[in-house]
Amino acid sequence: MKINQLMLFGIFFIGISSIEAQEKTSLTLDEAVKMAWEKSNEVTLANTKVNTKKYELQEVKNNQYPDLKISGQYQRLTKASIDLHNNGGDQASAEPMASPDQAMLGMANLSLPIFSGFKIKNSIIASDNLYEAESSYAAKTKEDVALRVITYYTALYKAQKTLDLLNENQKQAKQRVTDFTELEKNGIIPRNDLLKSQLLVSKTQLSIDEANNNINNINFYLTTLLKLDPSVKLQINEADFFNLKTSNAPTSDALALENRKDLEAIRFQQKASEASIKIAKSGYYPSLALLGGYTALDLKDFITVKYAMNFGIGLSYDLSGILKNSANVKAAESRALEVKSTEAVMTDRIKVEVQKSIEDYDLAINQSVVYDEALLQAAENYRLVKDKFDNGLSDTNDLVEADVEHLNAKINTALSKATIIQKYYELLSVSGQLSQSFNLSKI
Repeated sequence: MKINQLMLFGIFFIGISSIEAQEKTSLTLDEAVKMAWEKSNEVTLANTKVNTKKYELQEVKNNQYPDLKISGQYQRLTKASIDLHNNGGDQASAEPMASPDQAMLGMANLSLPIFSGFKIKNSIIASDNLYEAESSYAAKTKEDVALRVITYYTALYKAQKTLDLLNENQKQAKQRVTDFTELEKNGIIPRNDLLKSQLLVSKTQLSIDEANNNINNINFYLTTLLKLDPSVKLQINEADFFNLKTSNAPTSDALALENRKDLEAIRFQQKASEASIKIAKSGYYPSLALLGGYTALDLKDFITVKYAMNFGIGLSYDLSGILKNSANVKAAESRALEVKSTEAVMTDRIKVEVQKSIEDYDLAINQSVVYDEALLQAAENYRLVKDKFDNGLSDTNDLVEADVEHLNAKINTALSKATIIQKYYELLSVSGQLSQSFNLSKI
């Protein structure tokens, strides 16, 4: 008896756990996008690359500051033999020279660049523009991640809405089977009509299974992107989804050419490549540096040097580089031309993307209008066929066909509304306006 009670308790506990695991979590699109920006691996990688460029910029800026080096030595000597020679040819002193057994040397050298053919200045300009370019690429990565969230979010809503409509229709189809079973038993309708109604239930069940499969797959994709537990079941509230504003859609490529972050990054790279040409040309110029130093020497019991300070100007000129540097300049100019051509190619591609998105958005709106009309027509058609069937003026084929058409019309109408929202955000994305629509610039 106790064993049976424990088994019942265990089954009850497992059932409760299963219910909790399947509990659905409501998530708005705004929350999902912000969560992706904060947690996705792509955004983390993009931000890391920006930080790397920031540190590289600081590293280049450090080249304009003085270099100060300090060195010191301590050495033990083994019976050093010292012989001093004078210039007058006098006899060497009869007294033996001291033999130091240790030596200490300390040096401090300072070098401050004065002129290097504007290499340092242009290196800073190039690094600064590369940093800005990486920042723009990071912003584009965030927009791409946001668009992926929107795509999954919309797909999840479509799958859930489709499942709801299928389940609603399945209830009606099963009730029809129940009614037809009684009618067939009483000889009012032939068995063939009952089989047709049962076949519709089976077909609808296949569609339900497929919709559940789509929901599970899309839910996994979205939870993975948002770094949520895969067991979390996301629920899209229809009110939250359709409260999203789709006004002020772009109608030309002007905004895209001004605000696209990937195009902005290319423009920064173009500025960096122009600075790189000047860096290459700096090889034609000499380098000047202000030099200074301090030396201290102590050779025990023999010589001590203190306060040995020096200062001056250092000149460096690579004469052979004058001939060799032309290749570096041509390579830098060629790279700049590559970037310029890339900008032209990207500009054309953006124009095509914007035009296609505008057409797709307009098509979605027009199709939604048609689907609304088709739903009214399908609903009226089903009502008329149902009346005829109830009065013996129509057969089961007509009723089933009208039911299927009505179901398809309801699904198409519901999905077309979601497609308008999806195409709207796709248009914002290709126009460089997606971040502003969610007010995500501060994340």
